[in-house]
Amino acid sequence: MRRLGSVQRKMSCAFVTEVKDEPSAKRERQPFKVLATETISHKALDADIYSAIPTEKVDGTCCYITTYKDKPYLWARLDRKPNKQADKRFKNFLHSKEKSKEFLWNVEEDFKPVPECWIPAKEIEQLNGNLVPDENGHIPGWVPVEKNSKQYCWHSSVVNYEFEIALVLKHHPDDSELLEISAVPLSDLLEQTLELIGTNINGNPYGLGNKKHPLHFLIPHGAFQIRNLPTLKHSELLSWFEGCTEGKIEGIVWHCNNGYLIKVHRHHLGLCWPIPETYLNSKPVIVNMNLNKYDCAFDTNSLFNQLSKIDKQIFGRLKDIILDI
Repeated sequence: MRRLGSVQRKMSCAFVTEVKDEPSAKRERQPFKVLATETISHKALDADIYSAIPTEKVDGTCCYITTYKDKPYLWARLDRKPNKQADKRFKNFLHSKEKSKEFLWNVEEDFKPVPECWIPAKEIEQLNGNLVPDENGHIPGWVPVEKNSKQYCWHSSVVNYEFEIALVLKHHPDDSELLEISAVPLSDLLEQTLELIGTNINGNPYGLGNKKHPLHFLIPHGAFQIRNLPTLKHSELLSWFEGCTEGKIEGIVWHCNNGYLIKVHRHHLGLCWPIPETYLNSKPVIVNMNLNKYDCAFDTNSLFNQLSKIDKQIFGRLKDIILDI
C-alpha cells in the first residue's frame, strides 16, 4: 500500500475555482470568496485524481518531523513572509493589469528574517540558487519545537524528547471504527507531516479538552482514508458533505500517485465550517499509551502523565475525554 503522510507537494483544488466579490466565510478581512465550479482542474486530471486515495482533511496546524541535534524533532510551520515594503509592492502588482508579467522578488532584501534554525519546506522551488515564493508571496518552512517552548507550547505538549515519543491520534490497528490515542516513537514518524489539533488550535473545531485542561494530539496526514466517497462530481460531493455522516469533515485531500495533493474544502462548495458535530467525534476512542516499555516518569502536569491515568479506557467520542490533574 502506498505510504501516506510523508512530505508532500503543495495542494491544489480539485475543481477550477472562481472568485466572488463577497466577504470570505473562511478568512477574516478577505473581501472575496473562492468557490469551486463544476469543472475538474487540469492539475487534478494530470495527477490522475481518479486513481488517488481520498483522505479526510483535518483542521489543525501543519507540523513536520525530521532530525535536529541528531535526534528526531517536531517542527512547527513558519512561513517566511515579505517585509512591509515588499508586501505593498506585491499587493499592488496583484491588483494591477500586469498579471501576465512575473513579479520579481529579491529574496535577500524583500523578506523578514527567520531564526537560524529555520529550514524551507522540501517542495519549495529554487531559481538560480534562490528560493521561489509561492503565489501568496510566502516561503513555507519549519522551525524546531524546543522543549518547554513558550511560543509553541501546544506543540511541545505532544512530544517528549527524553523518551523520543509523540502523542498520536489515528485508527486502532485492529478496528477501523475505533480511534486510538497512543505514544508513538518519533523515529517512526521521521520525514512525515502531521496535523496538530486540540483545544488551542484553530478555534478547536473538534471540541477537545477545555481551557483548564487542554488536550492536543498529532494526526499523520492521510491517516483517515475515506471509504465511501461518491463520484467526483460537484453536485454529488455537495450532497455527500451535507447529508452523510462521513461528510461531516473540513474537506477531502486526494493523495495522488505522483505525490501531488488535490483538495476540496467545504468552503469551496459554499458550505460552513466548523460545524456542531464532526465525523471525528462520531467514533469511540481508546487511550492506549503503553508506557511501561519506556520505564519513564513524566512531569505531573504533562499531557503524557495525564493520559497515562486513563490508560486503556474507552470513551464514546473525543469530546468525552476530560482530563483532571
